[in-house]
Amino acid sequence: MAKDMGVAEHGSFTTKDYHDPPPAPLIDLEELTKWSFFRAIIAEFIATLLFLYIAVLTVIGYKSQIDVAHQGDQCGGVGILGIAWAFGGMIFVLVYCTAGISGGHINPAVTFGLFLARKVSLTRALAYMVAQCVGAICGVGLVKAFQRSYYVTYGGGANQLQDGYSTGTGLAAEIIGTFVLVYTVFSATDPKRSARDSHVPILAPLPIGFAVFMVHLATIPVTGTGINPARSLGAAVIYNKDKAWDDQWIFWVGPFIGAAIAAFYHQFILRAGAVKALGSFRSSSSHV
Repeated sequence: MAKDMGVAEHGSFTTKDYHDPPPAPLIDLEELTKWSFFRAIIAEFIATLLFLYIAVLTVIGYKSQIDVAHQGDQCGGVGILGIAWAFGGMIFVLVYCTAGISGGHINPAVTFGLFLARKVSLTRALAYMVAQCVGAICGVGLVKAFQRSYYVTYGGGANQLQDGYSTGTGLAAEIIGTFVLVYTVFSATDPKRSARDSHVPILAPLPIGFAVFMVHLATIPVTGTGINPARSLGAAVIYNKDKAWDDQWIFWVGPFIGAAIAAFYHQFILRAGAVKALGSFRSSSSHV
């Protein structure tokens, strides 16, 4: 099978068996005139709202079920495994529903990583991030409206560094966790993979949702698992307690660093972007 930049016997380049979309422009004001752009923003808003509503409601429900002070059972409820499934399962469902409309980001860190890889313009990236954050706030607001008696008592689903863990540990957990997620997003949506591994059927939302599930299993005991700045901000805004705000920076800095590393790793190491650029430069120089 042909390689994307392979050299044939007589020195001519082989043709690609896949097509990469062209890089998105840095600023694309033309998008602002298209209904598809605003439709995508609405999709991101609604998806993030639903994600936070289901996920945070699951967290609060679990804590209320194990509260022995209110006749709960410490061995009852869905447990950490169930919480992880709620987050991962909702991401699977929502990415599946919105992938064809907005790309199914539902996470500012994912949007940031895709922006760095020139998959989306700065215009779209900023609009998505705002929609995701507002959607997250509204989603947690619905949880508080429906579960007001439990919401504050059981922490509001807010992310915060857990007792016994240092700031460095929490930051590292968020960086690595987000790297896993964003790396999975790049891999699952890579047109090169789709062409080369067409004999291996893959539904992109499935590995993405599973990545969210696995990261939650690992990091719920450390930070409650952010890996999504909108999720952390939405919970902090509605809960509005000092601890949630004091640790908020971890849930922005960590995910953005993790997303940037994932974008660089996929684009310049796995896809050899730097090598291709250098090869093109040398080829151009040799013909001068």
